[in-house]
Amino acid sequence: MNPAVPNSLPYYVPPAPGSAPGPLGLSHRGFSPAGLENTMFAFKAAAELGFGYLETDVRTTSDGVLMAFHDETLDRVTDASGPIASRSLRELQDVRVGGTEPIPTFEELLVRWPWMRLNVDIKDTAGAEALAALIEKHQAHDRVLVTSFSDRRRLRCLRKLSRPAASSAGSFATALLLLSPLGLGRMVARAGRFQCVQVPLRFRTLPVVTPAFLRRCHRAGIQVHVWTVNQKELMESLLDLGVDGLVSDRADELAAALHARGSWPQGPAD
Repeated sequence: MNPAVPNSLPYYVPPAPGSAPGPLGLSHRGFSPAGLENTMFAFKAAAELGFGYLETDVRTTSDGVLMAFHDETLDRVTDASGPIASRSLRELQDVRVGGTEPIPTFEELLVRWPWMRLNVDIKDTAGAEALAALIEKHQAHDRVLVTSFSDRRRLRCLRKLSRPAASSAGSFATALLLLSPLGLGRMVARAGRFQCVQVPLRFRTLPVVTPAFLRRCHRAGIQVHVWTVNQKELMESLLDLGVDGLVSDRADELAAALHARGSWPQGPAD
């Protein structure tokens, strides 16, 4: 971990005895080259590689159950079609990702590995309160990083919690951080209730992750996680630059890159 960035919340501390400190490796929707994203099969594969941090997305069913699922509709990755929000949990029980794997509830993922840290992207309005309720139910405040492109959804979840949880800035808060006068970053982060930013390498044609950007964030005590990085050479260059975390579909390549730097494993063997 970059020494300039404080581990202000337990989420950023290695999740188990023997876990290696260092830049965070976040397995994007688990690990499945076959495309079984956001399934227990994919999450288990990442855990077996030594990951202590999983990235996932959540959407709510018509009866308010939080599911680990990215898209608004079922069409792209399952054998069904239509909005996931129009189905009840019971109606989703026969739906299969890639024709083989069920869609897990977020609670199923939360309880499967009690030490696992979860980076959770809230994809719909109802998901904000549903996620907060599950964090409270399982006292998982130290294990969940709350994020969303929508700062409104993200903050709605955080305000429902009885104690702090880690959070990544949404689109508006990230822009505010970048546009604020130098030296006011800590104030912006405190007001926006975030400890990190999760950003792409570039936005359209504009580079985002630059040495100046990293210095600005680190000076404010804010971590920088970059998504979605799948090429080994790019992983190496970003780690050399000093980023605090990488989100990748290629969990195997990311694990190897971090292992070579003495920052692996980041979770206990499953």
